[in-house]
Amino acid sequence: MIRILIVDDHPAMRAGLTAVLRAEPGFVPLDAATSEKDLWPTLNRTKPDVVVLDYHLPGDDGLVLCRRIKRQVPAPAVLLYSAYAEAALTIPARLAGADGLVSKNAPANELYDAIRRVARGERVLPPISRELLDDAGNRLSSEELPVLGMTMEDTPLRDIASTLGVEPTEIAHRIDRMIKRLKIDVPAPRSAG
Repeated sequence: MIRILIVDDHPAMRAGLTAVLRAEPGFVPLDAATSEKDLWPTLNRTKPDVVVLDYHLPGDDGLVLCRRIKRQVPAPAVLLYSAYAEAALTIPARLAGADGLVSKNAPANELYDAIRRVARGERVLPPISRELLDDAGNRLSSEELPVLGMTMEDTPLRDIASTLGVEPTEIAHRIDRMIKRLKIDVPAPRSAG
């Protein structure tokens, strides 16, 4: 059984996603959180295997939340679930520690497959093109480029810090800044009514 926590601010999306996941054998949707405020108590109470996390949450940033979730011990797999799941989001998602990225427009079977794969420890992210890497390199400082390269090679944070001769906390701060610089802007959701 794969235990799943949903994090999305839209009630209809949470309800629909819960129903779709509940219908799939081997999936157990545990609960849902709507924001960072209720994420932590829900995460600590349910201890999911996989967190299906909306990229765009009002007042919260899905990438920042992903990064914080991945610091938990043990850390669940995090699958970013977004209407904006495009290749440009792949590098910031990797920096944030996301295990996968799936479009909200994807068929249910694609979502099921991604959940199963990240639960097994696989990474389900779009390939990173040379153009994306070049664009990221142009938007980052010279001290951030080695961090990007080593992160893309899955080098552990402590090893990156040791290689660069700085404290791990400094590398964590650099990664946070890099995510902010590289994340894609999405249109604000329309208000109902």
